[in-house]
Amino acid sequence: MALESTISSQYIYQGRILSLRLDTVQLSNGLTSQREIVEHGGAVVVAPIDGDGNVIMVRQYRKAVEKVLLELPAGGLNAGEDPQVAAARELKEETGYTVGTLRRLGGFYLAPGYSSEYIHLFLATDLTKGQAHPEEDEELEVISIPLSTIPGLLAAADIEDAKSIAGLLQVMALSRSDS
Repeated sequence: MALESTISSQYIYQGRILSLRLDTVQLSNGLTSQREIVEHGGAVVVAPIDGDGNVIMVRQYRKAVEKVLLELPAGGLNAGEDPQVAAARELKEETGYTVGTLRRLGGFYLAPGYSSEYIHLFLATDLTKGQAHPEEDEELEVISIPLSTIPGLLAAADIEDAKSIAGLLQVMALSRSDS
């Protein structure tokens, strides 16, 4: 597979959590094209499973889609932050749970057709319940859902957030291989 050579780059927007860049590229066949690239510093998503086999999730209104979504706890990486540290921080902030055991399950690109965002996936177990401290611009409802009901929620499209779907599928595959 041939790589695309970047001829030029122009920043259209630079914000707090993302930047938009317009690249002009040369294709392997000699033609040129433009690529709109969303630069993002990366994120974490956590699949917290309590001692009773429940997944701790959050309901959150998402303005971009004008809907309340059911999601795994997640958040952006601070500059230079270790993903494992970010995962523990986000879990505590959004749900109030402190993690005892945090296991990295891998990661994935959110939308590599236009975005550089890479999301690190973690499984959190040995949880201790506490008080959530979401950021001042977040309104979250913490929900506890039996892991056994997740396949039905996925089949019914009751979970529409891609990072949550990917994380839950990975956890379900892991639980099948561990049994």
